[in-house]
Amino acid sequence: MSAFEKPQIIAHIQKGLNYTVFDCKWVPCSAKFVTMGNFARGTGVIQLYEIQHGDLKLLREIEKAKPIKCGTFGATSLQQRYLATGDFAGNLHIWNLEAPETPVYAVKGHKEIVNAVDGVGGLGIGEGAPEIVTGSRDGTVKVWDPRQKDDPVANMEPVQGENKRDCWTVAFGNAYNQEERVVCAGYDNGDIKLFDLRNMSLRWETNIKNGVCSLEFDRKDISMNKLIATSLEGKFHVFDMRTQHPTKGFASVSEKAHKSTVWQVRHLPQNRELFLTAGGAGGLHLWKYEYPIQRSKKDSEGVEMGVAGSVSLLQNVTLSTQPISSLDWSPDKRGLCICSSFDQMVRVLIITKLHKI
Repeated sequence: MSAFEKPQIIAHIQKGLNYTVFDCKWVPCSAKFVTMGNFARGTGVIQLYEIQHGDLKLLREIEKAKPIKCGTFGATSLQQRYLATGDFAGNLHIWNLEAPETPVYAVKGHKEIVNAVDGVGGLGIGEGAPEIVTGSRDGTVKVWDPRQKDDPVANMEPVQGENKRDCWTVAFGNAYNQEERVVCAGYDNGDIKLFDLRNMSLRWETNIKNGVCSLEFDRKDISMNKLIATSLEGKFHVFDMRTQHPTKGFASVSEKAHKSTVWQVRHLPQNRELFLTAGGAGGLHLWKYEYPIQRSKKDSEGVEMGVAGSVSLLQNVTLSTQPISSLDWSPDKRGLCICSSFDQMVRVLIITKLHKI
């Protein structure tokens, strides 16, 4: 691919903020996004911005008692567009951003900080009930139905006597019909666990030797296809989730992506073979996954096993001297992306020529 054909990553708008940003998310079907974090005085903040004439307009600032670590719109309807958040005190809240004084749903979900949250069954994406999954430092992963108060519909916790590990990341997948759904969780010791919510069982586990910072299926609403796990030490792993071997599990390919921690991975909504990784040294890398000629083969016993593909780097850019803490593609406009970093900046990026790949 010539330099002229390569996608370009352009920082379109940059804005300095007066607090530490942990997460940012596009508001579906809009030119708006939210940023979440904490003020130096120890309180939490949600800000709602809109892109107007090449600049950012602050529409609303909401201050809350506890720092806010993570958020998702994944379980809401397109009509309501409620934001679900996890905070430093272990609370799961759902907010109507039009009337944010009191949450529309609140539960003390965990004993310690909620590190990660994901939603499914909303926005007209995927089948089945709206659900939210939370992962916490307390070692538990819990699934919540916003229509049901107080108790989780599923609780994945260490068995008696097992060490509790800090859960850093969670992701829904396989939600292609009313019954099927999985949750994947990544932990500080490199464990990845795949929970089958239909059978309430642990379907698969592996260890990638370094803390798992981010997990994402390429699509939540299809039969499991690919899963990417990013880690400390600059590596990411792409698992082909179509074929599970009884002993070898899922085939995977790994890539040394950044010189430091890979904090985030996000697949392009309009093309699931393209994805961005965000690094601890302030870099963004755009990758393409290529499938092998055959995605499965038979082992010496005649049992089906997966075959991993390959990844190639399309473009990379350094945006900041500090780690990029969060990343979100616009679901509506191809190539539009937001990211936040620990230099207290939020950036709107335009990534060009993606339709040509």
